[in-house]
Amino acid sequence: MNPLRNLIASVGLILAGSPLWAADLVMVEQPGCEWCALWNKEIGEIYPLSTEGRFAPLKRVDLRAIPEDLDLNRKVIFTPTFLIVEDGREVGRIEGYPGEHFFWPVLEKMLIEKTDYRPPGPSSS
Repeated sequence: MNPLRNLIASVGLILAGSPLWAADLVMVEQPGCEWCALWNKEIGEIYPLSTEGRFAPLKRVDLRAIPEDLDLNRKVIFTPTFLIVEDGREVGRIEGYPGEHFFWPVLEKMLIEKTDYRPPGPSSS
């Protein structure tokens, strides 16, 4: 077997044993939204570094430009609205942003209930 085929086969085996990160967190926002700005200030920079952010990467969408192929459970009216999306379909929703102490536990609970997300457990060492 040539080296390139070996590499491709190895990557395939690694990926086969890895979870697929099929979920996204879609933030629906609009210019001038003060709650969106507060989320950006309190969470925006750290979200991609969090376990939740690595599992469900953030995608931003303008309220007036929601993609037509995004399968929503109902129309988005408020900003920010956070949609948990799998395979282009909404599976969960958080409307509004009342602060980081509310956001993190609600997001974690929804990811656990609506996706195959499992938060890291306590260290066993």
